[in-house]
Amino acid sequence: MAKKIEKYKINEFLEKLTVKEYRFALKKIPVILDISTNTFHNYRRILLGEVQDIPYEKVKILEILFNVEPGGLENQKLTGKSLVELIKEE
Repeated sequence: MAKKIEKYKINEFLEKLTVKEYRFALKKIPVILDISTNTFHNYRRILLGEVQDIPYEKVKILEILFNVEPGGLENQKLTGKSLVELIKEE
C-alpha cells in the first residue's frame, strides 16, 4: 500500500520543533490564521490530489511562520507553460 503524501509540509515542519515549541505552535497558529483548531488540523491532513486546499493568504502566512521561501510549504510543484510560450505555439 502506497504511503499517502500530504499536499503541504505543515506536519514536517511541526515535527522539527521541540515539544514546547510544538505545543505553542498548535495553540498559536490557528489564532494567527484566524481559523479554528479543527480547521488547522484539517489543513494538516490534506493529501496530494485532493480538491480541498488552503486559501492562498493562509499559505503565505504559514510560509512566513515556518520561515520558508514562497512555495516551500508545498510537497509538489506545479509546472506549466507561460502565456508567451502558449502564444508562440499558436
